[in-house]
Amino acid sequence: MSQENEIIELKEKIAHYERIIKTMSTPIIPSIVPKTILMPIAGYMYKERFENIETQTLQYIGEHKEVEHAIFDFTGVSVEHIEEFDYNDLAVSISQLNSSLRLMGIRPIYVGFNPKFIREIVHADLHVNIETYKNFREALNHLLAEANKTITSKY
Repeated sequence: MSQENEIIELKEKIAHYERIIKTMSTPIIPSIVPKTILMPIAGYMYKERFENIETQTLQYIGEHKEVEHAIFDFTGVSVEHIEEFDYNDLAVSISQLNSSLRLMGIRPIYVGFNPKFIREIVHADLHVNIETYKNFREALNHLLAEANKTITSKY
């Protein structure tokens, strides 16, 4: 195999793995609560990744018209994971995602923000009008209560 062919083959492998990473970095999970999806977000946050999350979410919702609620769970994002993402940019990105979803008739819900992120947003006097809950379970219980439904737990 020539060096040129080897380079082409390696570039194709890289592109393939990049597609896999993009797909895996934005899992969309149908919830046990009807018409609700969950997007667990873990690891490093950077502008391109957040744009991918927004694109994948909007595309999924466009294909699944029954979805009414989208819960974004930031529990897996630690302080170190957002150090390189400017908090102002992150707040703007979340606000834009929120607006896009609302325009599609979707109720976006956010859970699991770490205390440093919250402190930085408040300290910067950024106004982000979003619905938040402490964790995924609390958000689901709230949605179930609104629908006058419950899920019993054996724990």
